Amino acid sequence: MELRLRQLAQEALGALAEANSPEEINEVKVKYLGKKGELTQVLRGMGALAAEERPRIGQIANEVREQIEAALENKNQQVKEAAKLRQLAAETLDVTLPGVKFSLGKLHPLTQVQQEIESIFLGLGFSIAEGPEIELDYYNFEALNLPKDHPARDMQDTFFINPEVLLRTHTSPVQVRTMEKTVPQVPVKIICPGRVYRRDDDATHSPMFHQVEGLVVDKHITFADLKGVLATFARQMFGPDTRTRLRPSYFPFTEPSAEVDISCVICKGTGCRVCKGSGWLEILGSGMVHPRVLEMSGYNPEEVTGFAFGMGIERIAMLKYGIDDLRLLFDNDLRFLAQF
Repeated sequence: MELRLRQLAQEALGALAEANSPEEINEVKVKYLGKKGELTQVLRGMGALAAEERPRIGQIANEVREQIEAALENKNQQVKEAAKLRQLAAETLDVTLPGVKFSLGKLHPLTQVQQEIESIFLGLGFSIAEGPEIELDYYNFEALNLPKDHPARDMQDTFFINPEVLLRTHTSPVQVRTMEKTVPQVPVKIICPGRVYRRDDDATHSPMFHQVEGLVVDKHITFADLKGVLATFARQMFGPDTRTRLRPSYFPFTEPSAEVDISCVICKGTGCRVCKGSGWLEILGSGMVHPRVLEMSGYNPEEVTGFAFGMGIERIAMLKYGIDDLRLLFDNDLRFLAQF
């Protein structure tokens, strides 16, 4: 039996020398040390040995087992190291190659334009006011001199949730809410940026878009104040040589009302395709706050006056950057957005 144990040790070491993978090493382990392995089979015959022989043979068997286990562990380590070297050779890292450039995020062009508009008016002493996008009919229409069934409501194709609740069609309700909170204090000098909603969808309109409206209420406010503020805004937004003009218009919540044009940013007023040869581009609507609006908000129109204006941020962005299709601003195409 001693001879057989010595032979098993030599056979196991020889088999391990030829093993080159974890699977082959495991086969050697099972063959010689498993429950039905060669060494186990030999040890089962120890019962036939004389009593005085069993301790010596048992000690030899333990030595053989330890020898095989040590050889198994050593061979496993060798195979792992060889596999690691092969992997490193196959995945060679060239540290001289240029690094991967990560694209940095930036603000959306609409956000950039909104922040620029806000910065200009903050510099003129305005503050920013905000209000709900889901609005009551009263604040969106009635408090702005647009009673129910008034034909001027057709100017704003509205998303109604129910007869008294809607998605706001402009940020003018914020002006009313602000006046209600501040009455009778003056001055009121705010801009109201935010999302608004109308049932429009084409190259120059979107069912959701952004507006910035402004309101000033104080004693002795005149149309000249309105014109001066808007001329200053136009020069800061589009350049110092930008000219402005006001054309008579109609808005239910202002009287008198005016559309505001600027000299064409493309041709500088000489006439081109963009301005249709006129040399002018419309940018916003404005006017003196209607006495009825002041009265419904709690102010006495005999004591204070005010002016208001409103512009679409998308419109300003399209003019500032020469964008010819509003939908480009909402397509999320990085090739387009990365230009700004």
